[in-house]
Amino acid sequence: MNTLTILIILIVLAAVGLIVYRLIAFKKANAKISKKRFERVQQLFDKLENGESITKTEVYDYAKNILTREITFKLLQHSNLSHIFPDEFNTFEKAAESNLVNWLEFPTELDTCPDEIEHVKRVKIGFSGQNNFFHYEVFKFKVHEPHWAAKDGWMLGAVGPYFDDSKPYDRPNCTFSRLNRNSYNTSPDEEAKWIHENILMKR
Repeated sequence: MNTLTILIILIVLAAVGLIVYRLIAFKKANAKISKKRFERVQQLFDKLENGESITKTEVYDYAKNILTREITFKLLQHSNLSHIFPDEFNTFEKAAESNLVNWLEFPTELDTCPDEIEHVKRVKIGFSGQNNFFHYEVFKFKVHEPHWAAKDGWMLGAVGPYFDDSKPYDRPNCTFSRLNRNSYNTSPDEEAKWIHENILMKR
């Protein structure tokens, strides 16, 4: 076996080892964040599982929190109690906001909940050659020092697409942010269109 062959084998083994390492790290990170998210609503989950009564005040506190809002609705929906979810948080804007921050919190993304987040615009995109539209909810967000992304200031993220028959807490097919200041330098319409064409349509 010559030197070149050995070198190629070593490179292939190193590449395989890196893939395996990243897969294991991803699974560990996923398990850790899932555990963290469950712990935030465990008290509510336990009450629902035990058939205990849930007050609107309890639900309101969970719904107000952007990190627990989405999962709270899902838990209530599973228990046929979605009617006690506060109307003020049962909107596309509020549902998408919670979905985005939970996506951003994942270690392979921002790895934290933004320190500031604001809804920017609902962007409508038309079907080609038709008068029908779907929409994305676009947000701007930023983190403070010492986070690595603080230097980028405000960034844009979008959640969608939502259709005429969609409900706020339907699972969106695309939640994404480029996580850099360049996204904020584009318009919300351009960013939503870019995400739709380059992320959703290329899956």
